[in-house]
Amino acid sequence: MSLDAYMSERAARTESWLDRLLPPSGESPEVLHQAMRYSLLGGGKRLRPVLCIATSEMFAAAEGDVMPVACALEMVHTYSLIHDDLPAMDNDDLRRGRPTCHKVYGEAMAILAGDALLTRAFGVLAEATSGPDARSNLSARRLRIIERLAMAAGGSRGMVGGQVIDLESEGKALDVEHLDALHAAKTGALLTAAVVTGAIAGGASDDDIATLERYGRNVGLAFQIADDVLDVTSTPEQLGKTPGKDAAAAKATYPGLFGIEASKTRARHLVDDAIAVVEPFGAGAERLREIACFVIDRRK
Repeated sequence: MSLDAYMSERAARTESWLDRLLPPSGESPEVLHQAMRYSLLGGGKRLRPVLCIATSEMFAAAEGDVMPVACALEMVHTYSLIHDDLPAMDNDDLRRGRPTCHKVYGEAMAILAGDALLTRAFGVLAEATSGPDARSNLSARRLRIIERLAMAAGGSRGMVGGQVIDLESEGKALDVEHLDALHAAKTGALLTAAVVTGAIAGGASDDDIATLERYGRNVGLAFQIADDVLDVTSTPEQLGKTPGKDAAAAKATYPGLFGIEASKTRARHLVDDAIAVVEPFGAGAERLREIACFVIDRRK
């Protein structure tokens, strides 16, 4: 199966699970559930769930063990996009080729939809630890997954902390060390968590999890560099969101620091490092190698 076909199939599987895990749009309060579904089921690459699934498959995880994790990751990611697009943050009108959540449902409902998705993510994970297997290895793994996702999503060293650094850095010149730290938190933390939680769901050893975490950090930073380049070089139709926003907000970016070609070179080196990290896993890590290349070759 080609990588495109693989990612499409795993994305479709994620979409089906997400649809089942969300309240129906007609259930009260209708407008909240409609806003949640509008943003969560609005398309996208589903890269974080795909990374989670691909990693779990290396350890022969069952679908029922990994899919709630993959869906929780996507709920957290979508919550972050809803809030990131708000006027108080990046003030964007377009996301995934459609009007952003606050443009359709208003700012207050967008905030609440994001809050609800974040909370639902942890509800999905917790539900699997409250049954008759509460003392089982599966339950212990799920608790580790909850811990890692919480660190990536809400910790001061995760997405929230990265957003704070991003806001405080507008109009300031950052060196590469501080720029890397910003994006390791804001973007890289959840991408890394996708790999780590997939490994935990599959029962990977602590040594394997540590190795895969290094892969995730490299891929996460490469993804952000590629994102910065696309923000400079793409049209709204290609990108699915408004390009040039970073430059307009005077944000520090990799093209602004290194230039476009040098940024692409650095991203390629990071991907090479990620591929080298998973070499000990042999053929089982082929999808992870392909996804690492995809993050810098994508067009949106």
